[in-house]
Amino acid sequence: MRAYYNEYDKGAAQWLRNLIAAGHIAAGDVDERDIRDVRPNDIHGYTQCHFFAGVGVWSYALRRAGWSDDRPVWTGSCPCQPFSTAGKGTGFDDERHLWPAFYHLISEHKNWCKRQKRPAPTIFGEQVASKHADAWIDLVQADLEALGYPFGAIPFPSAGVGAPHIRDRIYWVGNSDGAGPQRHAWNGGSTRWKGSSRSITTTSLSGRMANVYDQRHHRRREFGGEGSERCGRIHAAGYGNDVGLPGPTNGFWRAADWLGCRDEKFRPVEPGTFPLAHGATARVGRLRAYGNAINAEAATAFIETVMG
Repeated sequence: MRAYYNEYDKGAAQWLRNLIAAGHIAAGDVDERDIRDVRPNDIHGYTQCHFFAGVGVWSYALRRAGWSDDRPVWTGSCPCQPFSTAGKGTGFDDERHLWPAFYHLISEHKNWCKRQKRPAPTIFGEQVASKHADAWIDLVQADLEALGYPFGAIPFPSAGVGAPHIRDRIYWVGNSDGAGPQRHAWNGGSTRWKGSSRSITTTSLSGRMANVYDQRHHRRREFGGEGSERCGRIHAAGYGNDVGLPGPTNGFWRAADWLGCRDEKFRPVEPGTFPLAHGATARVGRLRAYGNAINAEAATAFIETVMG
């Protein structure tokens, strides 16, 4: 029941090993090969597989949402550069368009699970939310539905879970609990898994995101555990410091430090974190990892909604 992590960046791969050793993410093995070099037989023995793993935030979010380490799941946040408005706009012609490689592994593993009479894993993923990514998410939906995966996707910003920034992302799922084509959960629609009462709706997800005093925060604040000290600040008054601030944030960002910048704007950082400070160890690598990582709060909210 070990997990498999595929991460091409050597710095992030070592970070994954450190997190595994510390028990912060599911125990498992880290593979530094390019996903295009991974063969289906290499991963059939794993219960959970995390591709484009970064620093393991999907595993971390799954645990926080109550998804046990022995429950089958695959995750993958394919590179966003080909479809980001900040990129060159080369889309499907970009060599970093790696969905075909990811899809090949998903398809072969699902067929293997069928032959072995084992449950196929649920597939979670994330992509930048932009007009350039619309064709990409359509492709993902078509491919997964062709394999019999009911599909749901919804775009929402990090601000929806209390973060002091926008960072629009599409979170999507191919749910193994059902069969048959479904439709996107966009524009107020809903996706229901055939034969199941589970659904993703913009209403159900936004309700969880908007309520920063939800049961999960209360539960963690009351019973402690990882991050409980930070959670205990949720109900505290103020914004975390005495600087003139542009506005409040919620949840885990409530205690953010706001730094005054040369363009006369304030920007939030984690309390006590100065990743660009001269002399900070591996500051460039840390920034690259932070920038590529998914938002754990957003992923957790999405997973919880899928779980019902």
